[in-house]
Amino acid sequence: TFKKNPKSLIYQMEGVSPEDNEICLEVTPENLSRALKTVQTAKSVKVKLTKKHCPCLTIAAELPTLSSISRVVTHDVPVDVIPRRLWHEFKELNVPDFDVSIYLPPLKTMKNVVDRMKNLSNFLVIEANLNGEMNLKIETDLVSVTTHFKDLGNPPWGDDSSQDGGLSQSRDPDSMAEARVDVRRLQQFLMGQQVNPSKAMCNIVHQRILHLILLHEDVSLQYFIPAVA
Repeated sequence: TFKKNPKSLIYQMEGVSPEDNEICLEVTPENLSRALKTVQTAKSVKVKLTKKHCPCLTIAAELPTLSSISRVVTHDVPVDVIPRRLWHEFKELNVPDFDVSIYLPPLKTMKNVVDRMKNLSNFLVIEANLNGEMNLKIETDLVSVTTHFKDLGNPPWGDDSSQDGGLSQSRDPDSMAEARVDVRRLQQFLMGQQVNPSKAMCNIVHQRILHLILLHEDVSLQYFIPAVA
C-alpha cells in the first residue's frame, strides 16, 4: 500500500507488516528488457506496481525533449504476484562456510571448455585451491580429461581468517576443494557472459555446493549448483 504525506509529495510504501515489508513478483525477462531499453537516456524513471488487465510493473520514463513539453513513455510489464505462503522459497540461501574462493577465468574461455566436455559426460568436476589454481575434469570409464587454469587469484577474504567465519587460516593453499556438478547447470550459469561482468568468482564447499557470483557495477548475480555424488 502507498500513503501520501499531506504536507509533502513523499510517498511511503508499506508491506503487509513491518517484518514483511516486501513483495515477490515473477516477470518474463524479455518483457522487462524491452521496457528498460527505452529508459537508458531518460531524465527520470518511475516504477509502480499497478492493476491493469493483470498485475503489471508500470515503468514511466520522462525522455529528453527540445521543447518545454515533457515526453513520457509508459510500459506495462505483466507480472505474476507470488503468494505470500511461497515467499520463503525465494529467500537468499544461507551459504555454508566455503573451503575455497577463487576468481574465474574469462567466461567465454570457460564456456568453450565446458561445451566440449559435455559431449563426454553429463557431469563435471570443478576443483580449486588458494594458490589461484582451478581444474575442470571429466572422468568416465573410457576417458579422463582435465583443463588447468593457473594464476587466477583469490578474492581478498581468502587471505583472512574468514568471510563471516568462512575460510580457515590453517588450510593448505595447495589443497583442492572440489564439487561434481551437472554440466547443463554449469552451462546455464556461463550464459551469464552476456552480462559482461566486471568480476566472476567461485566459492566451493567441498563436495557439497558450487556458489558462483557475477559482479557488474552495483549488481550481483549469484548461482548455486548442488554437488552430486
